[in-house]
Amino acid sequence: MKKLYTTLMVLLLAAVVPALFVSCDWDDDDEIAYTLEGTWRGDMEVYSSWNGRIYDATRTEITFLRDPYTYSSGDGYWVDFYSGAPWDYVANHITWRVDFGDIVIWFREEGTTVRIRDYRLNNDHFRGWLQDGENDVKFDLIHISSPNWSYYDHWGYDSWYDDRYWARTRTANDDDSTAATEKPVRHIGK
Repeated sequence: MKKLYTTLMVLLLAAVVPALFVSCDWDDDDEIAYTLEGTWRGDMEVYSSWNGRIYDATRTEITFLRDPYTYSSGDGYWVDFYSGAPWDYVANHITWRVDFGDIVIWFREEGTTVRIRDYRLNNDHFRGWLQDGENDVKFDLIHISSPNWSYYDHWGYDSWYDDRYWARTRTANDDDSTAATEKPVRHIGK
């Protein structure tokens, strides 16, 4: 009987110990998300095609806002800025999550997903590789601010589910009817 008890205890320990190590990955994801929170600016090698022409983004700003209930995921904004294009910027809502160290970003209006792997992240700098389908694109971003919940009120949209189509461009001349009806197509990787 004592031998059976000892065998059962060893089996129980063998089942419980691996579960303890798996939970460490969730803690790492929370720490990554905590460091990621805020606004980052830099080069994501983005360009847009519109009306048969190609326009390179001069910079990209990504804002990661953590969900206070899940900690390792959230929403945010991805804005590509242009110079010499018929528009000043292209903006999209994003939903993101940290998944066992990988950062997965979903563009809400476009319905596309990119994944960030093999990166280095600290409080000031975020660089690495972004995977968009078959493309692996190098990026380099600098942390420019921490969350400011009232910052995006000036964009005129206070709800994620506003009736208007939010992914939009802002042209130098907002009365240009061509720019208002056709949205440029964003591409990652030059």
